Amino acid sequence: MNLFKSPTIVTAALAFGLAAGGLNADDRLVHDGEFIVDGKIFGLPEARVYTEDYSGPPVVGGYLTAVPNLAELDYEGNRTHEVRMDVIAQQIEVAPGKFYNAWTFGGSVPGPTLHVREGDRVVFTMKNRSDEPVVITEPVAGGSPFFAQVQANPIQNNQPAVSPMPHSMDFHSGTVAANDKWQTIPPGATIQFNWVANYPGVYMYHCGTPSVLMHTAQGQYGAVVVSPKEGFPTEADREYVLVQSEFYLTEDEYSGGYRYDHAAAMARDPSQVTFNGHVNALHDAPLRANAGERVRLYVLNAGPSGTSSFHVIGAIFDRVWYEGNVENEWRGMQTVLLGASNGAVMDFIVPEQGSYKIVDHEFADAERGAAGTLVAGPRQ
Repeated sequence: MNLFKSPTIVTAALAFGLAAGGLNADDRLVHDGEFIVDGKIFGLPEARVYTEDYSGPPVVGGYLTAVPNLAELDYEGNRTHEVRMDVIAQQIEVAPGKFYNAWTFGGSVPGPTLHVREGDRVVFTMKNRSDEPVVITEPVAGGSPFFAQVQANPIQNNQPAVSPMPHSMDFHSGTVAANDKWQTIPPGATIQFNWVANYPGVYMYHCGTPSVLMHTAQGQYGAVVVSPKEGFPTEADREYVLVQSEFYLTEDEYSGGYRYDHAAAMARDPSQVTFNGHVNALHDAPLRANAGERVRLYVLNAGPSGTSSFHVIGAIFDRVWYEGNVENEWRGMQTVLLGASNGAVMDFIVPEQGSYKIVDHEFADAERGAAGTLVAGPRQ
C-alpha cells in the first residue's frame, strides 16, 4: 500500500524510517505503480520534462566527487539522494597543449562520480545548459564536493564554452524504461526522474542521444559506484576511482585547437587514451599509499569503443569483483580485461615502498596515454 504522496514527506519518511529500521519492504514503494521483485524496486514514475529558471551550481549532491576521489557513505541503511548534474560545454585539455570544446555532465571529463549504496533511491535532475557559458573553477555555494576537488587539481584547465545541442542521460545503474527516463531534451529544458540502485556495481553513465558514439567521445560519461549493502569482505586502506576513455581529436584550423574526428572514432583510432581524462592525470597527481596497505580501485572502462587490459606493474590483484558485484569474485589476477562500459573493483596489497606503474596492458593504448603511477611510502 502506498501511504505517501508528497515527495518531501516521502524523502523525510524514508530517511527516518530506514535509519530506524522501521520500514518494511512494502513501505519502500513511495509512488503509485512501483512494485518489488526479489527485494528490488521496479515500476518507477514517469520522467518529468519542464523548464525552470535555474542558473546555480551544475553539480549538486553530497556524494558526487571528482575522479579519483570517492565519497564516503557516512550513513546507515538506505537513503534517497537528490542529485543534479547539468549538461554544460567546457573547453578542456586532454594532453599538454591539446584542448577542445567538450560536452560534459557538470564540467569535467569524466563527469562526477556518484557513490550510493545498494537499495538507495536517486532523484535525478538535469538541465541542458549547453547554450550558456558556465564557470566551474571559482568557489561556488550550494554545490557538491566535486567543485573543490576540480579546483584543487585543475589539470584540464576548464574554461566555459557554448555548444547548443540536444542531450540525454543514460545511467547503466538504473533499471527503468529507457525511452522514458533516458529521453533527449533540448537546450533550456530540464528532466527529472527516479532510479533505484537495485544492483551493486561500478557502472557507466553517458549521453544516449544519437550519435551516441559522438556524444560519448565528446566527453559525456562518468561512473556510478553502487556499494554492496553488506559491504566487501575485505577492508581497504585507500580507495580510488579510475575511468579509462578514448579521445578522437584532430587539429582545428579555425580555432587553433582540436575538434572531434568522427572518422577516427568510427575507425577506432584514438588520438589519446587516458585515465581520468588527461594523459598526465595520474602522473602529475599520482595515487598514494604505503607498503602493506590494501588499495581498492574502482575501475570503469568508458570506451566508447576500446577494451582495457588493466594492470598494475609489480602487483597482483588479490581480489577482483567483476562489475563491482561481490558475487563475481576472482582471486590472484595479473590483468583484468574490461570491455567498453565494463567495470570492476580491484584490491591489491602494496608489496614494498616504491613506484608502481598503472597501465592498459594493450600497449598501443598505454603509448597513447593510458598510464599512471601509484607512489608507495614505507610501511607504517
